[in-house]
Amino acid sequence: MTETSKAIGGTSDSGAISVRIAGEDALCDWRGAAYFPTHRILVISDLHFEKGSSFARRRQFIPPYDTHQTLRRVRQVIEDYDPAVVICLGDSFHDAEGHQRIPGEIEREITALAARRDWIWISGNHDPYAPTTLPGFSAEELAIGNLVFRHEPLTGTAPGEVSGHLHPAARIVRRGRTVRRTCFALDGSRMVMPAFGAFTGSLNVLSSAYDELFDWPKMRALLLGNERVYPIAASALVPDRARNIGSNRQRRA
Repeated sequence: MTETSKAIGGTSDSGAISVRIAGEDALCDWRGAAYFPTHRILVISDLHFEKGSSFARRRQFIPPYDTHQTLRRVRQVIEDYDPAVVICLGDSFHDAEGHQRIPGEIEREITALAARRDWIWISGNHDPYAPTTLPGFSAEELAIGNLVFRHEPLTGTAPGEVSGHLHPAARIVRRGRTVRRTCFALDGSRMVMPAFGAFTGSLNVLSSAYDELFDWPKMRALLLGNERVYPIAASALVPDRARNIGSNRQRRA
């Protein structure tokens, strides 16, 4: 896929929406990946591979298929965009030993996906150490062009920052019905990526963790729908708990 002809802010035929971050063009895909066509970089965040096996070690049993399901989606976006570089933006594994529990067939598939392209593992709070059994190299953060890729967003202004960690989601009310979806959160200067992993939770973008990150009049949430992305202005968002509506609206004004 090389469809980048739509105007910035428009939706391409692929269902991705084109945006600009610190002057760099990006396509935000409905599956939760971001593609930067100038640099041929595909970014995915918070995969949380082996979350199921991590829980099982603590005798909390959930279906053990999360890594397979997440990797299937990774393979799909790589096939669609054919990037030269793949950046996994931290918390790629649910714990520091997660890469050691990856099944052999998963190792082989990641190795095949990483062939003929650069594969970069950004360190996260769940996985601070480089995966020794898989291809690619690791970094605390990475600067390319006007962009800086890191796992956890910095507090205050950070032009060009593309981060993850917070698992953003947004909630809206339309015609008396509530819709809550994971989302990209951005204001034109920086972007927080949605979690890509199959078993990951999410945090409403009106939560206090986001307070110091965005220029709120310019902030948008790009909600992930079925095969398309829906841009929603900050003024249309609502918090998850009704008792917080007043304080959040005052803070965003």
